[in-house]
Amino acid sequence: MNNKNILTLALTICVGFSALAQEKEWTLRECVSHALENNITVKRAQNTLRINEQDTKEAKGQFLPSISGNAGHSLSLGNTELFPGQFVDRTSNSTSFSVGANYTIFNGFRRTNLYKQSLLTAETNDLELNRIKDDISLNVVNSYLNILFNKERLETAQAQYAFTEKQLQQVKDLVEAGVQPRANIYDAEATLSNDSQSVTVAENNYNLALLTLSQLLQVPYEGFKVQIIEIDSPSAALMYSDIKPILEYAYANRSEIKVAEKNIENAKLGTEVSKGGFLPTASLNYNYGSNAFFTNLSSSEDAFFNQLNDQKAHSFSLNVSIPIFSQYRNKTAVAKSKIREENSQLDLDQAKLTLESNIQRAFTDAQAALKTYEAATKSMESQELSFGNAQERYNIGAMNAFELEQARIRLINAESSLINAKYDFVFKTKVLDFYLGKPISE
Repeated sequence: MNNKNILTLALTICVGFSALAQEKEWTLRECVSHALENNITVKRAQNTLRINEQDTKEAKGQFLPSISGNAGHSLSLGNTELFPGQFVDRTSNSTSFSVGANYTIFNGFRRTNLYKQSLLTAETNDLELNRIKDDISLNVVNSYLNILFNKERLETAQAQYAFTEKQLQQVKDLVEAGVQPRANIYDAEATLSNDSQSVTVAENNYNLALLTLSQLLQVPYEGFKVQIIEIDSPSAALMYSDIKPILEYAYANRSEIKVAEKNIENAKLGTEVSKGGFLPTASLNYNYGSNAFFTNLSSSEDAFFNQLNDQKAHSFSLNVSIPIFSQYRNKTAVAKSKIREENSQLDLDQAKLTLESNIQRAFTDAQAALKTYEAATKSMESQELSFGNAQERYNIGAMNAFELEQARIRLINAESSLINAKYDFVFKTKVLDFYLGKPISE
């Protein structure tokens, strides 16, 4: 195979893969999964958890002794006074080696409480990550439904345009037959022009909805498509009859409540850490070392390694520090910690109030959306009958073009209201599912 054929085959394969990529239709589940895996806020929260792992490891390491080694050498040159008034030129070298260990036996339980705090912080941030994921999932579902909404609006506008085209042709036929005046053609053409503009607006809104979701997913907009889900006419069965089960589940399982509860535990541990300042601290130290010394004034000094062997020594020390007066630092630290406890309890109360308010609002909105949808359905049925009747009257000359256009506008408005009401009701029931812990990507 020559180079030209190879190049042609490669281009064909690339174009084929590009076409497949552009034809991919994202499902709702794929959109949610992709957003959770690639969202920057989620990644930052995951990195925070990785930092928490290191903090926990560091806190655990405080229970182990610290070990350090030291080595030093000093050189002294110049005159040195050996006896009063007698100076000599002396060069001296001093070398020392040592290994030491320090272990905190007791420090007012601060190590234990700080370790517990590190674990709590990791748990809290993990719950915060879940809350972030929940919010992102809800935003994705909302954007996805917005695409479906605008897609249906576009199809309605296109259907209305096709209908007006047929209506225009009928008017032309009637005008040619002498049944209607030529002015009716101009009215029908103006109506067709308005419908064309409506299609353009609907297309723009649909593309903007696609753009919004693609940006939320951080994927290229070009070629981005979603799988169109046929949302049947919703019914009152989707609506919850009682808000209490939703509230009870949310209080027990929502991440924002659990985060507030963990913050209370963390604040209490902070108080215990502060109280540790009133307790004594005990530490144990061990040191092993040796040294060697040489000078130019003596020729009888022992060899370097012999000196190190002869002068090696072990040392142990036990230190106990008892706080007597800390300039009110310990007292004020405990007082401030208790205030933080009170604030964390207030934060929990506020989180419950906010959650209850959000659920109550979502429940009320869903009830209102259901009533609006039911009313829009009845209105749509009425307007369809009214427009059908108007067409019949127009065809027999009992209604003029202006009156027919008014009937058509009322039908279009009814269709628009019904589509709005349907998707509004579906989304608001999804919000209630969200607070009840049900998967909202299905």
